[in-house]
Amino acid sequence: MELSLYSMAVVLLGYFVLGTAGFGSALIIVPLLAWDWPLAFVVPMVLLIDVPAAVLHTGLNFRQVMWRELPPLLPSVLVGALTGIGLMHWTHGDWLLLLLGVYVIFIGWRGLQGASSVVQLNASAIHFSGFAMGLVETMFGTAGPVVMSWLSQRLSDPFLIRATMPMTIIGLSSIALGMVGASGGLSDDALWAAWVCLLPFALAGVWLGHQFSRQMSAAVLRPFIYGFLCLSGFVLCARALRGLYSFLAN
Repeated sequence: MELSLYSMAVVLLGYFVLGTAGFGSALIIVPLLAWDWPLAFVVPMVLLIDVPAAVLHTGLNFRQVMWRELPPLLPSVLVGALTGIGLMHWTHGDWLLLLLGVYVIFIGWRGLQGASSVVQLNASAIHFSGFAMGLVETMFGTAGPVVMSWLSQRLSDPFLIRATMPMTIIGLSSIALGMVGASGGLSDDALWAAWVCLLPFALAGVWLGHQFSRQMSAAVLRPFIYGFLCLSGFVLCARALRGLYSFLAN
């Protein structure tokens, strides 16, 4: 795959958003790079970049990370990832993506309205959320909005949400990469060449976004995060509707 200033700028922008809000890189990078590159190439590449970028973000915000949030989700995430691998081969996933987009818009809108959404979720809700994260990350590479929806119901401080998000991305992306690798999706030499070239732009974007977020107060960061969550939901819906239109047209 031929790299260009466009691809470098897209990666820098996507990870600047990650550094600022704690999520959203794939929602920017995947659709923009998919104009030039096949989706089967873009999604694994973003997963590969996500891990070191999220590690950097977690290190920059180490003291604010709520480490207890991820372990209870892991068994269900694994089941969801395995299910996603199976569904990719025999079903059309855009209906799922459309439902996800509507749900993400709902959670973001509630957050913008200032609704108190911190609740003690039961075991069923935990398992369902973990399953959805693994499923969406494996099939679409964009589980960030699902994780953000989960954390917004667990944490009230936007800085804690922002700091904890990338820690969950490390786990989700690593699991999804394991599944993709087991199915042969990481064997392309061009994929690794692109990763080496684009990773510095991703790390620079995370660092710049982190510096930008330090200038924000909680009163500014909260609407920024939830506003971007709403935007993420609309992007997911648009992507799903485009896929459904192509599917029905054929």
